[in-house]
Amino acid sequence: MKIVGVRTFGGPEVLEILEAPEPHAGRGEIRIRVRAAAVSPTDTVLRSGAQDMGSMEPPYIPGMDAAGVVDEVGDGARWRIGDEVMALALPREGRRGAYAQYLVAPADSVARIPGGIGLEAASTLPMNGLTAVQTLEKLALPEGKVLAVTGAAGTLGNYLVQLAKEAGLTVVADAADKDADLVSALGADYVVERGDDVAERILELFPEGVDAVADAAVMNGLAARAVRDAGGFATYRGWDGDPGRGVRVHPIRVVQEYHSGAKLDRLRALAEADLLSPRIADVMPAERAAEAHRRLEAGGLRGRIVLTF
Repeated sequence: MKIVGVRTFGGPEVLEILEAPEPHAGRGEIRIRVRAAAVSPTDTVLRSGAQDMGSMEPPYIPGMDAAGVVDEVGDGARWRIGDEVMALALPREGRRGAYAQYLVAPADSVARIPGGIGLEAASTLPMNGLTAVQTLEKLALPEGKVLAVTGAAGTLGNYLVQLAKEAGLTVVADAADKDADLVSALGADYVVERGDDVAERILELFPEGVDAVADAAVMNGLAARAVRDAGGFATYRGWDGDPGRGVRVHPIRVVQEYHSGAKLDRLRALAEADLLSPRIADVMPAERAAEAHRRLEAGGLRGRIVLTF
């Protein structure tokens, strides 16, 4: 099968089109003929060598988001050949990522794609959608509480804002001037200017602090200042700082959602109800993966670049 692989770590130029043996579905697994794989910052971490690959041997295959068609079903897997599905991939611990023609996945890591949006848009949902779900579960804010979201114009931020509103929360979101209308359209109750002083802008609205911050912009201590005493702070890159004041830090790790097909199916339903809005920045053939990584690392994308196979 064709893959986009990494034989040596480095910049985007190390991404290569390679041939690899086809995987096959075992018991409780399905094989997906991948049609679309979203490109995310996590993929650049693997490519650069900053991710621990354990005992796996190269070539490594990046990608945590896949959408495609079931073409092989293992014993005990309740899927049918021809089903259009999306899945969270896990390019570690002996498994391969989504930048490949075929992906083998546990049956409980998969959900049908939302009707009417297509495979490319569906491929942007699994990782960031499940990350947002885990965030809200760990923060456990009751209806009516206040959540601030940094990086609200990004893909994770989009899903955080929309899922928080669906959960009945008041949302404060940051945005540059050019993205303010987009973030408002997602349902944010308040939009503040992004930047290193975002906490001060949030505190102007809520002087005692908000109940929790979901720090999708990875601002860490700069954003944590906006949390009230004994509030919650969700972090996405392993920040081990202590904001003090009894603020509880919640590390978010989407790998814990690998078998969360039921949660992924709920995201499908929300997308079908127009309560969740996948966004595509561009669609490119897999052969242009290096270009996709360069554009992602240059910043400014609104939505995901999707590679097609």
